Amino acid sequence: MIKFGTGGWRAVIGDDFICENIRKVAAGIVELAKKQNKTGKPIIIGYDRRFLSETAAKWVAETLVHGGIEVWFLNRSAPTPLIMHTVKDSGLHFGIEITASHNPSNYNGIKLIVDEGRDAPLEITAELEAIIEKIEAVEYEDFDKAVEEGKIIYLRSPFNKFLDDIIELLDMQALRDRGLRVLFDTMHGSGAYPLQVIFHTARCTIDTINLNKDAYFGGMMPAPTEQTLVKLCDSVIKGGYDMGIAMDGDGDRLGIVDGNGRYINANEILCLLYYYLVKYKGWKGPVVRNLATTHMLDRIAESFGEKCYEVPVGFKYISSKIDEADAVLGGESSGGLTVRGHIHGKDSIYAASLFAEMVSVTGKTPSQMLNTLEKKFGKFIMVEDNLHFAPDYKSVIEKTVFEEKRLPDFDVKVAKVNYEDGCKVYFEDDSFVICRFSGTEPLLRIFAEAGNKKQAEKYITDFKEFLNI
Repeated sequence: MIKFGTGGWRAVIGDDFICENIRKVAAGIVELAKKQNKTGKPIIIGYDRRFLSETAAKWVAETLVHGGIEVWFLNRSAPTPLIMHTVKDSGLHFGIEITASHNPSNYNGIKLIVDEGRDAPLEITAELEAIIEKIEAVEYEDFDKAVEEGKIIYLRSPFNKFLDDIIELLDMQALRDRGLRVLFDTMHGSGAYPLQVIFHTARCTIDTINLNKDAYFGGMMPAPTEQTLVKLCDSVIKGGYDMGIAMDGDGDRLGIVDGNGRYINANEILCLLYYYLVKYKGWKGPVVRNLATTHMLDRIAESFGEKCYEVPVGFKYISSKIDEADAVLGGESSGGLTVRGHIHGKDSIYAASLFAEMVSVTGKTPSQMLNTLEKKFGKFIMVEDNLHFAPDYKSVIEKTVFEEKRLPDFDVKVAKVNYEDGCKVYFEDDSFVICRFSGTEPLLRIFAEAGNKKQAEKYITDFKEFLNI
């Protein structure tokens, strides 16, 4: 069965991600659009640089036009934020990105974007799944013929409005005055071109590594983590760069490296940008995080007389709460964030540019700013473990943790437990541990945060031993 998780439908290439299933998803989107009376506007299709992405995008386009829907197609790979922006800016009902984001290279997938450039909510993807399940045979048209007939239209300059809108949001003069030297690890992904354009426009020096297309992502996970950015950290030091920037395969997750080679993780990026926007730029408003993201955001918000809202995992919840609460920004510990006034989804291109603006305006390195935050709000150290398990053992975990609601014996007093999305245990000293199934891979994810690494690791060990995995 084709199932959509928190980041769309993702599957192993050659196993479930095959032509037949890809066309079924496209045919399902046609039926969904007809059911909602939303066939009168084009659907834009983008694709990242993974194996089969461009071909799969053409299969989708061929199926959509047979269903009577005009298609806007890109003449090059593009990051997911561009597709979201185009849907929002052009008033489209749907957009599609062929991507598996930060999943391993043997995965690919389809991300559905809906009105206002938002991630498709659960009720929409559930409805789509039900439609797809009933589809048996799929008809389609020839791609080249559909182009000749004007049913598929190539967008020749799809990046212009996207780039112009980001540049308008930035303090370009501060960036020009500072003249940063930046090393950009594109991670063989689709976010390379737009970030280069922005930084060149800002008169910054931006050099690149891993710019070539590589279906195996250099043998690494296409996610900007401390483990995957070792080369970037070393190269930043050796090259005397002010900072390093990295993005995942479809340009919606961000990693930063300080000039001293220090990896700045997603939690720290969120805290720094929120502090910068409120303290230095004078923005007003709360902040939003998912339940697996640092509680330092709560302390920072409180210091400004604001609130930090906690939502389930899935960026659709973050973007919705940002709108509802008029929040300054929202994000997650996996590397995605968005800022008020931009798109309704993750965008590492804007976030990276804003981070560079922060360094330029403050005149401080990320490490110096983090030291300031730690002095004000304390240390918050998060660790994570992704656990594989036998397929038949999932029911055992579900019964133990989510039905019987049994917990390990922790050495810190429990303040409360939340089962809204997985199992999150809050401790009285403001530390926490959360155990939940991945929405994109067959994994059990355990996150823990405490004032020191040893305590956070112990929470994870307690859970692993308790579950015997």
